[in-house]
Amino acid sequence: MRIVLCYPVEPRHVEQIQAIAPDATIVDAGQERVAEELPEADIFCGHPKVPVPWEQVVSRGRLRWIQSSAAGLDHCLVPPIVGSDITVTSASGVLADQVSEHAIGLAIACTRRLPLFLAQQAAREFVRRPTRDLTDATVGIVGLGGVGRRLAEMLVPFRVRILATDWFPVRKPAHVDFLGGPESLPKLLAEADVLFLSAPLTDQTRGMIDGKALAAMKRGAILVNMARGPLVDEHALAAALSSGQLDSAALDVTPQEPPAADSPLWTAPRLIITPHVAGQSARRIDAMTDFFCDNLERYVRGGTLRNRVDKRLGFPEPEDA
Repeated sequence: MRIVLCYPVEPRHVEQIQAIAPDATIVDAGQERVAEELPEADIFCGHPKVPVPWEQVVSRGRLRWIQSSAAGLDHCLVPPIVGSDITVTSASGVLADQVSEHAIGLAIACTRRLPLFLAQQAAREFVRRPTRDLTDATVGIVGLGGVGRRLAEMLVPFRVRILATDWFPVRKPAHVDFLGGPESLPKLLAEADVLFLSAPLTDQTRGMIDGKALAAMKRGAILVNMARGPLVDEHALAAALSSGQLDSAALDVTPQEPPAADSPLWTAPRLIITPHVAGQSARRIDAMTDFFCDNLERYVRGGTLRNRVDKRLGFPEPEDA
């Protein structure tokens, strides 16, 4: 068995994986050699950020399982893989703590006007200006998967009213006031003071927050996107901020990363951009390796893999998540 890795492991992580599959050959390909090594893999764990020959991989007929090291799967759910019998599992939930912390931090930065006060500090101004509260607000969460559920848990101490949508609106937590299917998005748009996006990028979600959706949001609402950049139309978002339809917004992800030099996001008022860092953690690689090793042990024993993805939908079904 040949296991190819493409995430920033250290020797101790390779040793940890080797202990689960002592007879396997483990190749730490990195981004530099992943395209070369992938066709000869039986198992692949990682997130290629360079072009890889997926058609060649499928036609080679050797690869049996892809364990994404990211929650997002658009890097590997290309037509050849979707049409194959290769199993795909995601890292959904592995970094839910970090992404949820970041999302709340962005929301509070908006409500407490931190960019404004930091700008005042830089200008040596000491002026009191109005702020808003996250406490007791109505919050919308689009996508109640691994991150969405953890975010809802973390929001409980703020005494918020939580409305959520998910493709599979099942297993509603007691602290979530409403959970509906995708057709319930208009309810969240109309009622949420703060709208968090934690949905996967699929054909159904791409561009879901467009001009029409932004116009349907409660005037003066706040938008926080820590999921995937293409969920939001950047031109419509900039227009909604300029018009005052949105109070403010915060993006950890953008449709193009980094945004183009002429992107309206750079000059949109009351917009915070962080450079796709929500999932950063000192324990990120440890956590990903622990998850992969758990799934690898299940694979070796013929057990059920965690986070097994429905490749047609683009994300894990609830019973596998």
